[in-house]
Amino acid sequence: MHLTIREALAIYPLTEAKLVAGKQGESRIVKSVNVMDAPDIADWTKSGEMLFTTAFAMKDSPQETVNLLRKLNDRGAAGLGIKLGRFWTELPQIVMDEADRLHFPIIEMPFQFTFSDQMNALFNAEYRRNTELLQTVLEKQKKLMQFGLKQDNMLSMFQLVCEILGYPMAVVGARGQVLYNTSTWSSDQLAQNWPKKRKSGWVYAGKERAYRVGLQQQDDEPLGHLLIIPDVMLLATVEEGLFQQAADILTFHMSYTFRSHVEASAERDLQNNLIRYLDKGTSLEEFMEQAESRGLFIFTGAYQCVIGKCKKESLIPDATNEKLKELKQYMESHSKSSNLRGHHFVLKDHLFSIYSTTQADGFPEEELSQLLSKYEGDAGHASDRDGMVFYTSALKVKPTALREAYLECGETGGMAEKLCLPDRVLHYETIEFAHLFQHLSSPMMEDYCAKILRPLLEKDPEYSQEMIRTLEVFIRNDGQVSEAAKQLFIHRNTVTYRLEKISDLLQVDFKKVNDLLKLKAVFLFRQFLQVRS
Repeated sequence: MHLTIREALAIYPLTEAKLVAGKQGESRIVKSVNVMDAPDIADWTKSGEMLFTTAFAMKDSPQETVNLLRKLNDRGAAGLGIKLGRFWTELPQIVMDEADRLHFPIIEMPFQFTFSDQMNALFNAEYRRNTELLQTVLEKQKKLMQFGLKQDNMLSMFQLVCEILGYPMAVVGARGQVLYNTSTWSSDQLAQNWPKKRKSGWVYAGKERAYRVGLQQQDDEPLGHLLIIPDVMLLATVEEGLFQQAADILTFHMSYTFRSHVEASAERDLQNNLIRYLDKGTSLEEFMEQAESRGLFIFTGAYQCVIGKCKKESLIPDATNEKLKELKQYMESHSKSSNLRGHHFVLKDHLFSIYSTTQADGFPEEELSQLLSKYEGDAGHASDRDGMVFYTSALKVKPTALREAYLECGETGGMAEKLCLPDRVLHYETIEFAHLFQHLSSPMMEDYCAKILRPLLEKDPEYSQEMIRTLEVFIRNDGQVSEAAKQLFIHRNTVTYRLEKISDLLQVDFKKVNDLLKLKAVFLFRQFLQVRS
Protein backbone atom coordinates (compact mmCIF):
# COMPACT_ATOMS: atom_id res chain seq x y z
CA MET A 1 0.00 0.00 0.00
CA HIS A 2 1.29 3.48 -0.84
CA LEU A 3 -1.42 6.13 -0.20
CA THR A 4 -1.19 9.50 1.47
CA ILE A 5 -3.56 10.37 4.29
CA ARG A 6 -5.19 12.84 1.92
CA GLU A 7 -5.76 10.13 -0.72
CA ALA A 8 -7.05 7.66 1.86
CA LEU A 9 -9.70 10.15 3.01
CA ALA A 10 -10.94 10.38 -0.56
CA ILE A 11 -11.89 6.68 -0.56
CA TYR A 12 -15.39 5.68 0.55
CA PRO A 13 -16.32 5.11 3.38
CA LEU A 14 -13.36 7.13 4.71
CA THR A 15 -14.93 10.06 2.89
CA GLU A 16 -17.28 10.15 5.91
CA ALA A 17 -14.31 10.51 8.28
CA LYS A 18 -12.84 13.85 9.44
CA LEU A 19 -9.21 14.87 9.85
CA VAL A 20 -9.60 16.65 13.18
CA ALA A 21 -5.97 17.17 14.24
CA GLY A 22 -2.46 17.11 12.78
CA LYS A 23 -3.73 18.35 9.43
CA GLN A 24 -0.25 19.38 8.31
CA GLY A 25 0.68 15.70 8.24
CA GLU A 26 -1.90 14.73 5.60
CA SER A 27 0.91 13.96 3.11
CA ARG A 28 2.19 11.11 5.30
CA ILE A 29 2.33 7.78 3.47
CA VAL A 30 0.07 4.91 4.56
CA LYS A 31 1.88 1.62 3.88
CA SER A 32 -0.30 -0.68 5.99
CA VAL A 33 -3.34 -0.62 8.30
CA ASN A 34 -3.77 -2.23 11.72
CA VAL A 35 -6.22 -2.20 14.63
CA MET A 36 -4.92 -0.95 17.98
CA ASP A 37 -6.35 -2.92 20.88
CA ALA A 38 -3.53 -2.64 23.43
CA PRO A 39 -1.73 0.37 24.97
CA ASP A 40 1.75 -1.03 24.12
CA ILE A 41 0.98 -1.16 20.39
CA ALA A 42 3.62 1.52 19.78
CA ASP A 43 6.37 -1.02 20.51
CA TRP A 44 5.19 -3.10 17.54
CA THR A 45 4.16 -0.36 15.13
CA LYS A 46 5.94 -0.27 11.77
CA SER A 47 6.87 2.78 9.76
CA GLY A 48 3.96 3.95 7.61
CA GLU A 49 1.35 2.01 9.59
CA MET A 50 -2.12 3.53 10.05
CA LEU A 51 -3.79 2.51 13.32
CA PHE A 52 -7.54 2.30 14.00
CA THR A 53 -8.89 2.27 17.57
CA THR A 54 -12.07 2.65 19.61
CA ALA A 55 -10.04 4.49 22.32
CA PHE A 56 -10.66 1.68 24.83
CA ALA A 57 -6.97 1.41 25.76
CA MET A 58 -6.60 5.18 26.30
CA LYS A 59 -10.03 6.26 27.57
CA ASP A 60 -8.94 6.84 31.18
CA SER A 61 -5.84 8.97 30.64
CA PRO A 62 -5.51 11.73 28.02
CA GLN A 63 -1.89 12.24 29.12
CA GLU A 64 -1.08 8.62 28.32
CA THR A 65 -2.64 9.21 24.90
CA VAL A 66 -0.27 12.15 24.41
CA ASN A 67 2.67 9.90 25.31
CA LEU A 68 1.35 7.29 22.88
CA LEU A 69 1.19 9.86 20.07
CA ARG A 70 4.84 10.74 20.67
CA LYS A 71 5.88 7.10 20.51
CA LEU A 72 3.86 6.47 17.36
CA ASN A 73 5.37 9.54 15.75
CA ASP A 74 8.88 8.39 16.65
CA ARG A 75 8.13 4.97 15.13
CA GLY A 76 7.08 6.65 11.87
CA ALA A 77 3.39 5.75 12.06
CA ALA A 78 1.19 7.30 9.37
CA GLY A 79 -1.67 8.38 11.65
CA LEU A 80 -4.35 7.37 14.12
CA GLY A 81 -8.05 6.77 13.37
CA ILE A 82 -10.35 6.97 16.43
CA LYS A 83 -14.01 5.89 16.44
CA LEU A 84 -15.85 8.18 18.86
CA GLY A 85 -19.13 7.48 20.60
CA ARG A 86 -18.41 4.40 22.69
CA PHE A 87 -15.49 5.26 25.01
CA TRP A 88 -14.81 8.86 24.00
CA THR A 89 -17.49 11.24 22.82
CA GLU A 90 -14.94 13.84 21.82
CA LEU A 91 -11.17 14.14 21.61
CA PRO A 92 -9.44 15.74 24.61
CA GLN A 93 -7.97 19.12 23.72
CA ILE A 94 -4.56 18.11 25.10
CA VAL A 95 -4.47 15.23 22.58
CA MET A 96 -5.46 17.44 19.66
CA ASP A 97 -2.87 20.08 20.60
CA GLU A 98 -0.11 17.49 20.72
CA ALA A 99 -1.18 16.00 17.36
CA ASP A 100 -1.07 19.49 15.82
CA ARG A 101 2.38 20.09 17.29
CA LEU A 102 3.69 16.80 15.90
CA HIS A 103 1.83 17.15 12.59
CA PHE A 104 0.50 13.71 13.42
CA PRO A 105 -2.89 13.08 11.73
CA ILE A 106 -5.81 12.05 13.93
CA ILE A 107 -8.92 11.02 12.05
CA GLU A 108 -12.42 10.84 13.54
CA MET A 109 -13.77 7.62 12.02
CA PRO A 110 -17.44 7.24 10.96
CA PHE A 111 -19.24 5.26 13.66
CA GLN A 112 -21.66 3.47 11.30
CA PHE A 113 -18.87 1.58 9.47
CA THR A 114 -16.74 -1.20 10.88
CA PHE A 115 -12.95 -1.11 10.78
CA SER A 116 -13.09 -4.03 8.36
CA ASP A 117 -15.23 -2.01 5.93
CA GLN A 118 -12.72 0.82 5.95
CA MET A 119 -9.62 -1.39 5.73
CA ASN A 120 -11.09 -3.38 2.84
CA ALA A 121 -11.90 -0.13 1.04
CA LEU A 122 -8.27 0.98 1.31
CA PHE A 123 -6.93 -2.38 0.13
CA ASN A 124 -9.35 -2.48 -2.82
CA ALA A 125 -8.44 1.06 -3.86
CA GLU A 126 -4.74 0.19 -3.73
CA TYR A 127 -5.35 -2.96 -5.76
CA ARG A 128 -7.22 -1.01 -8.44
CA ARG A 129 -4.50 1.61 -8.59
CA ASN A 130 -1.74 -1.02 -8.90
CA THR A 131 -3.68 -2.78 -11.65
CA GLU A 132 -4.08 0.44 -13.63
CA LEU A 133 -0.40 1.26 -13.17
CA LEU A 134 0.61 -2.21 -14.37
CA GLN A 135 -1.56 -1.87 -17.47
CA THR A 136 0.02 1.51 -18.23
CA VAL A 137 3.53 0.08 -17.84
CA LEU A 138 2.70 -2.88 -20.09
CA GLU A 139 1.40 -0.53 -22.76
CA LYS A 140 4.59 1.51 -22.57
CA GLN A 141 6.72 -1.63 -22.80
CA LYS A 142 4.75 -2.78 -25.82
CA LYS A 143 5.37 0.55 -27.57
CA LEU A 144 9.05 0.46 -26.69
CA MET A 145 9.38 -3.07 -28.11
CA GLN A 146 7.62 -2.06 -31.31
CA PHE A 147 9.87 0.97 -31.66
CA GLY A 148 12.94 -1.11 -30.95
CA LEU A 149 12.03 -3.62 -33.64
CA LYS A 150 11.74 -0.85 -36.21
CA GLN A 151 15.26 0.42 -35.60
CA ASP A 152 17.22 -2.82 -35.42
CA ASN A 153 18.65 -2.37 -38.91
CA MET A 154 20.11 1.10 -39.49
CA LEU A 155 20.84 0.28 -43.13
CA SER A 156 17.12 -0.27 -43.74
CA MET A 157 16.39 3.06 -42.07
CA PHE A 158 18.88 4.86 -44.34
CA GLN A 159 17.43 3.14 -47.42
CA LEU A 160 13.88 4.09 -46.44
CA VAL A 161 14.79 7.77 -45.98
CA CYS A 162 16.70 7.77 -49.25
CA GLU A 163 13.67 6.37 -51.11
CA ILE A 164 11.37 8.97 -49.58
CA LEU A 165 13.64 11.89 -50.49
CA GLY A 166 14.18 10.60 -54.03
CA TYR A 167 17.78 11.85 -54.24
CA PRO A 168 21.17 10.17 -53.73
CA MET A 169 22.42 10.74 -50.21
CA ALA A 170 25.20 9.89 -47.77
CA VAL A 171 25.39 9.67 -43.98
CA VAL A 172 28.72 10.45 -42.31
CA GLY A 173 29.30 9.61 -38.64
CA ALA A 174 30.66 11.90 -35.93
CA ARG A 175 34.17 10.46 -36.36
CA GLY A 176 34.19 10.87 -40.13
CA GLN A 177 33.22 7.29 -40.99
CA VAL A 178 30.92 6.80 -44.00
CA LEU A 179 27.84 4.95 -42.74
CA TYR A 180 25.77 5.01 -45.94
CA ASN A 181 26.31 6.34 -49.46
CA THR A 182 24.24 6.05 -52.64
CA SER A 183 25.84 9.08 -54.31
CA THR A 184 28.77 9.19 -56.72
CA TRP A 185 30.88 11.00 -54.14
CA SER A 186 33.96 9.15 -52.93
CA SER A 187 34.94 8.78 -49.29
CA ASP A 188 37.57 11.51 -49.77
CA GLN A 189 34.96 13.90 -51.15
CA LEU A 190 32.60 13.17 -48.27
CA ALA A 191 35.41 13.67 -45.76
CA GLN A 192 36.13 17.17 -47.09
CA ASN A 193 33.09 18.47 -45.28
CA TRP A 194 33.74 16.72 -41.96
CA PRO A 195 33.54 18.20 -39.39
CA LYS A 196 34.15 21.85 -40.34
CA LYS A 197 30.71 23.02 -41.37
CA ARG A 198 28.12 22.74 -38.61
CA LYS A 199 25.11 24.65 -39.98
CA SER A 200 22.73 23.36 -42.63
CA GLY A 201 23.41 24.49 -46.19
CA TRP A 202 25.36 23.80 -49.36
CA VAL A 203 28.82 22.24 -49.34
CA TYR A 204 31.14 21.62 -52.26
CA ALA A 205 33.62 19.01 -53.47
CA GLY A 206 35.18 20.40 -56.62
CA LYS A 207 32.38 21.33 -59.00
CA GLU A 208 29.84 19.08 -57.27
CA ARG A 209 27.68 20.21 -54.43
CA ALA A 210 25.43 18.68 -51.77
CA TYR A 211 22.97 19.96 -49.21
CA ARG A 212 24.31 19.24 -45.74
CA VAL A 213 22.20 18.87 -42.56
CA GLY A 214 23.77 18.18 -39.17
CA LEU A 215 22.63 15.14 -37.15
CA GLN A 216 22.66 16.57 -33.65
CA GLN A 217 20.30 16.38 -30.71
CA GLN A 218 19.70 19.52 -28.70
CA ASP A 219 22.44 20.05 -26.07
CA ASP A 220 24.13 16.82 -27.12
CA GLU A 221 27.22 15.73 -29.03
CA PRO A 222 26.85 15.56 -32.84
CA LEU A 223 26.13 12.17 -34.39
CA GLY A 224 27.41 13.19 -37.82
CA HIS A 225 25.72 14.76 -40.82
CA LEU A 226 23.41 13.96 -43.74
CA LEU A 227 24.36 14.90 -47.30
CA ILE A 228 21.70 15.01 -50.04
CA ILE A 229 22.87 15.36 -53.64
CA PRO A 230 19.88 16.68 -55.65
CA ASP A 231 19.89 16.83 -59.44
CA VAL A 232 18.43 20.34 -59.58
CA MET A 233 20.12 23.71 -59.35
CA LEU A 234 17.55 25.34 -57.08
CA LEU A 235 15.75 23.86 -54.11
CA ALA A 236 12.39 24.99 -52.83
CA THR A 237 12.29 26.05 -49.21
CA VAL A 238 9.83 23.27 -48.53
CA GLU A 239 12.39 20.71 -49.76
CA GLU A 240 15.03 22.13 -47.43
CA GLY A 241 12.49 21.68 -44.65
CA LEU A 242 11.95 18.11 -45.79
CA PHE A 243 15.71 17.45 -45.57
CA GLN A 244 15.72 18.83 -42.05
CA GLN A 245 12.83 16.53 -41.13
CA ALA A 246 14.72 13.56 -42.56
CA ALA A 247 17.76 14.55 -40.49
CA ASP A 248 15.61 14.82 -37.35
CA ILE A 249 14.22 11.31 -37.93
CA LEU A 250 17.70 9.87 -38.45
CA THR A 251 19.01 11.72 -35.37
CA PHE A 252 16.21 10.28 -33.27
CA HIS A 253 16.90 6.70 -34.35
CA MET A 254 20.68 6.97 -34.39
CA SER A 255 20.76 8.40 -30.88
CA TYR A 256 19.23 5.15 -29.63
CA THR A 257 20.91 2.63 -31.91
CA PHE A 258 23.95 3.83 -33.74
CA ARG A 259 25.45 5.62 -30.74
CA SER A 260 25.83 2.31 -28.93
CA HIS A 261 27.66 0.86 -31.94
CA VAL A 262 29.96 3.90 -32.11
CA GLU A 263 30.68 3.62 -28.39
CA ALA A 264 31.40 -0.09 -28.75
CA SER A 265 33.74 0.63 -31.67
CA ALA A 266 35.59 3.32 -29.69
CA GLU A 267 35.89 0.96 -26.73
CA ARG A 268 37.33 -1.77 -28.97
CA ASP A 269 39.85 0.72 -30.35
CA LEU A 270 40.93 1.63 -26.82
CA GLN A 271 41.20 -2.04 -25.81
CA ASN A 272 43.28 -2.81 -28.91
CA ASN A 273 45.54 0.13 -28.11
CA LEU A 274 45.98 -1.23 -24.58
CA ILE A 275 46.85 -4.67 -25.97
CA ARG A 276 49.46 -3.09 -28.28
CA TYR A 277 50.96 -1.21 -25.32
CA LEU A 278 51.14 -4.36 -23.19
CA ASP A 279 52.80 -6.15 -26.13
CA LYS A 280 55.26 -3.23 -26.47
CA GLY A 281 53.73 -2.23 -29.79
CA THR A 282 52.85 1.34 -28.77
CA SER A 283 53.59 3.84 -26.02
CA LEU A 284 51.76 4.38 -22.75
CA GLU A 285 51.30 8.05 -23.69
CA GLU A 286 49.35 7.07 -26.81
CA PHE A 287 47.04 4.81 -24.81
CA MET A 288 46.48 7.47 -22.11
CA GLU A 289 45.84 10.17 -24.71
CA GLN A 290 43.18 8.03 -26.39
CA ALA A 291 41.60 7.19 -23.01
CA GLU A 292 41.49 10.85 -21.95
CA SER A 293 39.92 11.83 -25.27
CA ARG A 294 37.01 9.60 -24.23
CA GLY A 295 36.87 11.21 -20.78
CA LEU A 296 38.62 8.30 -19.02
CA PHE A 297 41.25 9.44 -16.53
CA ILE A 298 42.67 6.10 -15.46
CA PHE A 299 45.49 7.08 -13.13
CA THR A 300 44.17 9.34 -10.36
CA GLY A 301 46.56 8.08 -7.67
CA ALA A 302 48.07 4.82 -6.47
CA TYR A 303 46.59 1.85 -8.31
CA GLN A 304 46.36 -1.93 -8.46
CA CYS A 305 45.63 -4.13 -11.45
CA VAL A 306 43.42 -7.22 -11.49
CA ILE A 307 43.00 -10.02 -14.00
CA GLY A 308 39.67 -11.83 -13.80
CA LYS A 309 39.19 -15.00 -15.79
CA CYS A 310 37.12 -18.15 -16.07
CA LYS A 311 38.68 -21.00 -14.14
CA LYS A 312 36.73 -23.63 -16.04
CA GLU A 313 38.93 -24.42 -19.03
CA SER A 314 36.17 -26.46 -20.63
CA LEU A 315 34.29 -23.32 -21.65
CA ILE A 316 34.36 -22.66 -25.38
CA PRO A 317 35.80 -19.24 -26.46
CA ASP A 318 32.39 -17.69 -27.17
CA ALA A 319 31.06 -18.75 -23.76
CA THR A 320 34.20 -17.41 -22.08
CA ASN A 321 33.79 -14.08 -23.83
CA GLU A 322 30.18 -13.84 -22.65
CA LYS A 323 31.24 -14.59 -19.07
CA LEU A 324 33.87 -11.84 -19.24
CA LYS A 325 31.34 -9.35 -20.59
CA GLU A 326 28.99 -10.25 -17.72
CA LEU A 327 31.86 -9.79 -15.26
CA LYS A 328 32.74 -6.39 -16.77
CA GLN A 329 29.11 -5.25 -16.57
CA TYR A 330 28.86 -6.48 -12.98
CA MET A 331 32.04 -4.69 -11.90
CA GLU A 332 31.00 -1.44 -13.57
CA SER A 333 27.59 -1.47 -11.90
CA HIS A 334 28.62 -2.69 -8.43
CA SER A 335 31.91 -0.94 -7.72
CA LYS A 336 30.16 1.93 -5.96
CA SER A 337 33.17 2.96 -3.92
CA SER A 338 34.02 6.55 -3.08
CA ASN A 339 37.67 5.55 -2.72
CA LEU A 340 38.14 3.43 -5.86
CA ARG A 341 37.68 4.09 -9.54
CA GLY A 342 37.76 1.04 -11.80
CA HIS A 343 38.38 0.81 -15.55
CA HIS A 344 37.78 -2.57 -17.19
CA PHE A 345 38.99 -4.04 -20.50
CA VAL A 346 38.16 -7.42 -22.03
CA LEU A 347 41.51 -8.68 -23.36
CA LYS A 348 41.65 -12.07 -25.12
CA ASP A 349 40.59 -14.63 -22.48
CA HIS A 350 40.47 -12.39 -19.40
CA LEU A 351 39.20 -9.12 -17.96
CA PHE A 352 41.95 -6.63 -17.12
CA SER A 353 40.95 -4.02 -14.52
CA ILE A 354 42.83 -0.97 -13.29
CA TYR A 355 41.64 0.26 -9.89
CA SER A 356 42.91 3.73 -8.99
CA THR A 357 42.38 5.42 -5.64
CA THR A 358 40.66 8.77 -5.21
CA GLN A 359 41.91 9.31 -1.66
CA ALA A 360 45.15 10.96 -0.61
CA ASP A 361 46.09 8.79 2.37
CA GLY A 362 46.89 5.50 0.65
CA PHE A 363 45.32 2.82 -1.50
CA PRO A 364 42.38 0.94 0.13
CA GLU A 365 43.64 -2.58 -0.64
CA GLU A 366 41.20 -4.17 1.79
CA GLU A 367 38.33 -2.43 0.04
CA LEU A 368 39.45 -3.85 -3.31
CA SER A 369 39.66 -7.37 -1.83
CA GLN A 370 36.15 -7.00 -0.45
CA LEU A 371 34.85 -5.88 -3.84
CA LEU A 372 36.35 -8.92 -5.58
CA SER A 373 35.11 -11.24 -2.85
CA LYS A 374 31.65 -9.71 -3.15
CA TYR A 375 31.49 -10.92 -6.75
CA GLU A 376 32.65 -14.33 -5.53
CA GLY A 377 29.82 -14.60 -3.03
CA ASP A 378 27.09 -12.81 -4.94
CA ALA A 379 24.03 -15.03 -5.43
CA GLY A 380 23.71 -13.93 -9.04
CA HIS A 381 27.34 -14.62 -9.79
CA ALA A 382 28.24 -17.59 -7.61
CA SER A 383 31.87 -18.59 -8.16
CA ASP A 384 31.13 -22.29 -8.11
CA ARG A 385 28.89 -21.79 -11.10
CA ASP A 386 30.86 -19.18 -13.04
CA GLY A 387 34.32 -20.42 -12.02
CA MET A 388 35.73 -16.86 -11.86
CA VAL A 389 39.12 -16.19 -10.27
CA PHE A 390 40.94 -12.89 -9.67
CA TYR A 391 44.69 -12.25 -9.62
CA THR A 392 45.96 -8.87 -8.37
CA SER A 393 49.26 -7.06 -8.85
CA ALA A 394 51.34 -5.31 -6.21
CA LEU A 395 50.47 -1.69 -5.46
CA LYS A 396 51.82 0.77 -8.05
CA VAL A 397 52.29 4.52 -7.91
CA LYS A 398 53.61 5.54 -11.34
CA PRO A 399 51.57 5.01 -14.55
CA THR A 400 54.74 3.73 -16.23
CA ALA A 401 54.50 0.61 -14.04
CA LEU A 402 51.27 -0.49 -15.77
CA ARG A 403 52.91 -3.17 -17.90
CA GLU A 404 54.80 -4.49 -14.86
CA ALA A 405 51.52 -4.68 -12.93
CA TYR A 406 49.90 -6.58 -15.80
CA LEU A 407 52.76 -9.10 -15.84
CA GLU A 408 52.47 -9.55 -12.06
CA CYS A 409 48.79 -10.42 -12.45
CA GLY A 410 49.77 -12.99 -15.09
CA GLU A 411 52.53 -14.44 -12.89
CA THR A 412 50.07 -14.74 -10.01
CA GLY A 413 47.64 -16.65 -12.22
CA GLY A 414 50.39 -18.86 -13.62
CA MET A 415 51.67 -19.78 -10.17
CA ALA A 416 48.13 -20.43 -8.94
CA GLU A 417 47.62 -22.93 -11.76
CA LYS A 418 51.04 -24.50 -11.25
CA LEU A 419 50.44 -25.05 -7.53
CA CYS A 420 46.71 -25.81 -7.92
CA LEU A 421 45.88 -23.07 -5.41
CA PRO A 422 42.17 -23.01 -4.51
CA ASP A 423 41.97 -19.27 -3.77
CA ARG A 424 39.38 -17.34 -5.78
CA VAL A 425 41.14 -14.03 -5.04
CA LEU A 426 44.94 -14.27 -5.06
CA HIS A 427 47.37 -11.39 -4.53
CA TYR A 428 50.84 -11.11 -6.06
CA GLU A 429 52.42 -10.69 -2.62
CA THR A 430 51.28 -14.18 -1.65
CA ILE A 431 53.10 -15.88 -4.54
CA GLU A 432 56.30 -13.81 -4.70
CA PHE A 433 57.97 -16.37 -2.46
CA ALA A 434 56.87 -19.21 -4.73
CA HIS A 435 58.07 -17.35 -7.81
CA LEU A 436 61.49 -16.92 -6.20
CA PHE A 437 62.01 -20.60 -5.26
CA GLN A 438 60.20 -22.43 -8.06
CA HIS A 439 63.45 -23.46 -9.78
CA LEU A 440 64.93 -25.30 -6.77
CA SER A 441 65.38 -29.04 -7.30
CA SER A 442 62.96 -31.51 -5.72
CA PRO A 443 65.67 -33.26 -3.60
CA MET A 444 66.67 -29.92 -2.06
CA MET A 445 63.04 -29.16 -1.21
CA GLU A 446 62.50 -32.64 0.25
CA ASP A 447 65.62 -32.39 2.45
CA TYR A 448 64.61 -28.97 3.75
CA CYS A 449 61.05 -30.06 4.60
CA ALA A 450 62.28 -33.22 6.34
CA LYS A 451 64.80 -31.24 8.37
CA ILE A 452 62.25 -28.71 9.65
CA LEU A 453 59.30 -31.08 10.19
CA ARG A 454 61.19 -34.18 11.40
CA PRO A 455 60.10 -33.91 15.08
CA LEU A 456 56.46 -33.85 13.91
CA LEU A 457 56.85 -36.53 11.25
CA GLU A 458 58.29 -38.94 13.85
CA LYS A 459 55.05 -38.85 15.82
CA ASP A 460 52.00 -41.02 15.28
CA PRO A 461 50.90 -40.58 11.60
CA GLU A 462 47.36 -39.49 12.48
CA TYR A 463 48.60 -37.01 15.10
CA SER A 464 51.34 -35.78 12.79
CA GLN A 465 48.95 -35.21 9.89
CA GLU A 466 46.51 -33.27 12.08
CA MET A 467 49.20 -31.00 13.52
CA ILE A 468 50.84 -30.34 10.15
CA ARG A 469 47.45 -29.46 8.65
CA THR A 470 46.83 -26.99 11.52
CA LEU A 471 50.24 -25.41 11.01
CA GLU A 472 49.75 -25.17 7.25
CA VAL A 473 46.41 -23.36 7.56
CA PHE A 474 47.85 -21.06 10.23
CA ILE A 475 50.79 -20.06 7.99
CA ARG A 476 48.57 -19.68 4.91
CA ASN A 477 46.40 -17.20 6.82
CA ASP A 478 49.37 -15.03 7.83
CA GLY A 479 49.33 -16.19 11.44
CA GLN A 480 45.68 -15.32 12.13
CA VAL A 481 44.43 -17.83 14.69
CA SER A 482 40.75 -16.97 14.30
CA GLU A 483 40.81 -17.37 10.52
CA ALA A 484 42.69 -20.67 10.83
CA ALA A 485 40.13 -21.96 13.33
CA LYS A 486 37.30 -20.94 11.02
CA GLN A 487 38.77 -22.85 8.08
CA LEU A 488 39.58 -25.91 10.22
CA PHE A 489 36.09 -25.86 11.82
CA ILE A 490 37.53 -25.97 15.33
CA HIS A 491 37.63 -23.57 18.28
CA ARG A 492 40.40 -20.96 18.27
CA ASN A 493 41.57 -22.25 21.68
CA THR A 494 42.16 -25.64 20.05
CA VAL A 495 44.30 -23.99 17.39
CA THR A 496 46.27 -22.11 20.08
CA TYR A 497 46.86 -25.33 22.02
CA ARG A 498 48.09 -27.17 18.94
CA LEU A 499 50.41 -24.32 17.98
CA GLU A 500 51.97 -24.37 21.45
CA LYS A 501 52.69 -28.09 21.04
CA ILE A 502 54.09 -27.52 17.54
CA SER A 503 56.28 -24.68 18.81
CA ASP A 504 57.80 -26.98 21.46
CA LEU A 505 58.35 -29.85 19.03
CA LEU A 506 59.87 -27.85 16.18
CA GLN A 507 61.65 -25.33 18.38
CA VAL A 508 60.11 -22.35 16.56
CA ASP A 509 58.78 -19.05 17.82
CA PHE A 510 55.76 -17.81 15.86
CA LYS A 511 56.61 -14.24 16.86
CA LYS A 512 59.94 -14.35 15.02
CA VAL A 513 59.96 -13.46 11.33
CA ASN A 514 62.78 -15.89 10.55
CA ASP A 515 60.86 -18.86 11.96
CA LEU A 516 57.70 -17.87 10.08
CA LEU A 517 59.68 -17.56 6.84
CA LYS A 518 61.13 -21.04 7.36
CA LEU A 519 57.68 -22.54 7.84
CA LYS A 520 56.27 -20.63 4.87
CA ALA A 521 59.07 -22.05 2.72
CA VAL A 522 58.34 -25.57 4.00
CA PHE A 523 54.69 -25.54 2.96
CA LEU A 524 55.53 -23.85 -0.31
CA PHE A 525 58.04 -26.62 -1.09
CA ARG A 526 55.47 -29.25 -0.13
CA GLN A 527 53.09 -27.75 -2.68
CA PHE A 528 55.76 -27.83 -5.38
CA LEU A 529 56.64 -31.46 -4.52
CA GLN A 530 52.98 -32.49 -4.62
CA VAL A 531 52.55 -30.96 -8.08
CA ARG A 532 55.80 -32.45 -9.41
CA SER A 533 55.06 -35.97 -8.16
